[in-house]
Amino acid sequence: MEDLLQVGAITQTHGLRGEVKVFPTTDDAKRFKKLKEVILDTGKEKTVLEIEGVKFFKQFVILKFKGFDDINDIERYKGKNLYVTRENAVKLKKDEYFIADLIGIKVYDENEEYLGVLKDVIVTGANDVYDIALEDGRSLLLPAIKQCVLAVDMEQRKMKIHILDGLLDE
Repeated sequence: MEDLLQVGAITQTHGLRGEVKVFPTTDDAKRFKKLKEVILDTGKEKTVLEIEGVKFFKQFVILKFKGFDDINDIERYKGKNLYVTRENAVKLKKDEYFIADLIGIKVYDENEEYLGVLKDVIVTGANDVYDIALEDGRSLLLPAIKQCVLAVDMEQRKMKIHILDGLLDE
């Protein structure tokens, strides 16, 4: 399982005083208010940045990092991702999982027949949809609802599902 979980991506600078506009990749953008630090992945290294200020603008989060007081200090980080450690991640409720932890999990039907691997989670307005790469090369788009997802065992990296009638029809 991943040690770091992505919470956002820096899209551009905001103003001249070192603030950045961040597109949140977390379900709850308000969580930035509680964060004290994030980890910036520059591609070459990971750097811990202390959060000095948080504002919200449309679907973006405006962050100000301690020690970055000028647009020139922060401009080179446009397009870079921000992460938190698992300890700083939001606490999950029962039957909630981080998408990063679900990717690659083995998928079985209710008869314990191996079907394939979960390759992506599509976030929709109503419920998530699991994109499962089946052994025969097809894809199964499975709604992440209790009728379809019967059990998830993160330790065994195994998911048991029920395929509703019509989901696998040609």
